[in-house]
Amino acid sequence: MLAVVGTIPDPDFPLTVGKVVMEANRLCIDGRHVPVNRGTPALLGAMVNTLKVVGQKDIIGFIAGDIGLGDGSRKLYQYLVEKGPKMDFHTLAFHYLQPDVDWHNRILFMLNDLQKKPVLIADAGYMYAAKMSGQAQSYDLFTPDVGELAFLADETAPHPFYTRGFILHDDNKVPDLISRAYQHGNAAKTLLVKGATDYVADKSGIVFSVDNPIVEAMEAMGGTGDTITGIVTALAGTGMQISKAAKIAAKVNRVAGFNARPTPATQVGEIIQHIPRALEKVLKEYNVQ
Repeated sequence: MLAVVGTIPDPDFPLTVGKVVMEANRLCIDGRHVPVNRGTPALLGAMVNTLKVVGQKDIIGFIAGDIGLGDGSRKLYQYLVEKGPKMDFHTLAFHYLQPDVDWHNRILFMLNDLQKKPVLIADAGYMYAAKMSGQAQSYDLFTPDVGELAFLADETAPHPFYTRGFILHDDNKVPDLISRAYQHGNAAKTLLVKGATDYVADKSGIVFSVDNPIVEAMEAMGGTGDTITGIVTALAGTGMQISKAAKIAAKVNRVAGFNARPTPATQVGEIIQHIPRALEKVLKEYNVQ
């Protein structure tokens, strides 16, 4: 099972589990429609359009409404702990969840007890919970931006609010932050660091960097970090090696943005529409069959 666990900012959206499809540029999950703008819907939209190219696989969404109070996240946590042992996960991504170390640990223990542990990907709040629990190395991929990477690099910070100032300083370069995160056991097996230059790294250091095409309008556009995580999750769901999937995802996200010719008014849904064509181009360029 290729699955995503995440929330949307709608307090009235109930816990919903089901196959995710795209209908007229809107996501549909178990008969419920969700606009594709940013956050988990943008991630899922990017996944759907990625899989149009690399092979159709069902995406199962575990979605609940949460406006930051944690109620929807807790419903998802409880559901996974209770139902997860009977599920056959292959790739599992956690996205936009209120960090809760206790629930995180209960889910991780459940996943570790499965006959075959799935590929685990974490972004945003769940990545924070993984680091705060001391279990970051149990994950196959984190997808932080540079600010989130600074929290991973701070071995003493129990919460992002307490990341030390000198670590956040501009003089701290990304390679140094990556090194610190691995040195203290606060990084997944692979990191995809999103920014003006995207970096793919592991404990040995930076493996790949992707810095073109440069699309300045994307820097201020909400949701482009979500789409890159969606692309890499979909590619990983096909069995592709994580570092390779991360490199391709970083490039595809940029090419899709370039092809969309964005302006400050462009919405991320317009970028998502360009993912299939961009992916075909990048796979050919990288000679990936």
